[in-house]
Amino acid sequence: MFSGIIEDFAIVKEIKRDKENIDFTLECSFAHELKIDQSVAHNGVCLTVVHLDGNRYTVTAMKETLDKSNLGLLKVGDKVNVERSILMNGRLDGHIVQGHVDMTAECVAKEDADGSTYYTFKYAFDKEMAHKGYFTVDKGSITVNGVSLTVCTPTVDTFKVAIIPYTFEHTNFCDIEVGSKVNIEFDILGKYIARLQQQAEPIEMFR
Repeated sequence: MFSGIIEDFAIVKEIKRDKENIDFTLECSFAHELKIDQSVAHNGVCLTVVHLDGNRYTVTAMKETLDKSNLGLLKVGDKVNVERSILMNGRLDGHIVQGHVDMTAECVAKEDADGSTYYTFKYAFDKEMAHKGYFTVDKGSITVNGVSLTVCTPTVDTFKVAIIPYTFEHTNFCDIEVGSKVNIEFDILGKYIARLQQQAEPIEMFR
């Protein structure tokens, strides 16, 4: 479980393919504190540490993860937003993030907002998935590349987020341009509410 508050960005140092899996070796400031089997979110994707070497560590992404995220597009030298799992005795500064990316979205607009930056993202709308809670709402939460953000002016298949200078400088939002692919995770609370509503409908039919 994560909060969407990025601790650092890791630099991709090595990429190795193993059949349909990819091993990523990354370097970051807290690598020496990690342990084997520990969970770390990478651009919002929860991956398990499988090897440690000083200030570098390795994680493995399987085919399903690569199909649903932008990790397969990574190159050596790229910046990756990273966050360790939250401590249950701490503050939840962002929102509840599972590290289970739902899909990718494309940046379709980037606008200066007098110091901050507005990004607009477009994703593939699916009516059935929307019925299950995979959609955005105004002032709701969304995770973009692992960053907990507040939704502005959502439409059926787009949403906008505002990035303050600190977030721009300390995450890989500094590298996102029009056409960039990002990982998104919809708010788990919305998914549960949608599921509860679906479960209630057949019960009402038989009363």
